[in-house]
Amino acid sequence: MTQAFEPQLSAMRDALARLHSGETDVAGLCALWRARGDVMAALPPRYQQVAEDLLGRLEAGSLFTEESCSFSQKDLTDSLNTWLDKAGQTLAQA
Repeated sequence: MTQAFEPQLSAMRDALARLHSGETDVAGLCALWRARGDVMAALPPRYQQVAEDLLGRLEAGSLFTEESCSFSQKDLTDSLNTWLDKAGQTLAQA
């Protein structure tokens, strides 16, 4: 099943890369991720909860001009990368 969602997962991973390179902002990344309802619907409900929690913290952290220890953009995007890896594994097993 993961092959059916590979383009969507790749788009989500590309959005993270564009955020790191400065080609997009947090709002753009979050909008793209939230538009992937098809991926979220194919995963157990906990995945959507975790993704939304991470995206919400990323948005809140973007309101600060400097890194905050509780809202580190790098830590949150690393967690989103981990989320993508686990989502891909879960979809592969379905």
